[in-house]
Amino acid sequence: MWSQRRVVDYGLAKKAVVRSFRAGRTSRGELCDAQPYLLRAARLFGEPTERLCPVCERENVTNVTYVYGDALGRHAGQAKVATELAAMAHDYDEFRVYVVEVCQGCSWNHLTVSYVLGNGPPDLIGQA
Repeated sequence: MWSQRRVVDYGLAKKAVVRSFRAGRTSRGELCDAQPYLLRAARLFGEPTERLCPVCERENVTNVTYVYGDALGRHAGQAKVATELAAMAHDYDEFRVYVVEVCQGCSWNHLTVSYVLGNGPPDLIGQA
């Protein structure tokens, strides 16, 4: 997306959690704890993926995208689909996006990536 910046990828954290589960150090109950609201958001607003759930290995995970930011007003904390994000990036100065992968079968959930969108000034870090 044209205004995406300050990207944080949580892939290494996910790998560590899955490795701990497969080694028997973490129980399935500790990992598969998605709240009913998150499961409902996955069903209604989620975007299907081709990635198999790393815990149950039976279903593909669904990405659920949430937006947060002071400028968003009543939209803050809501689940959004990708097509809405492009329009929001033009309408608001800056807001943070969080993408959570959810397995609707076993309730696995993990934050995958976060980033900032918006039409505000670009980050000036490293631009001197």
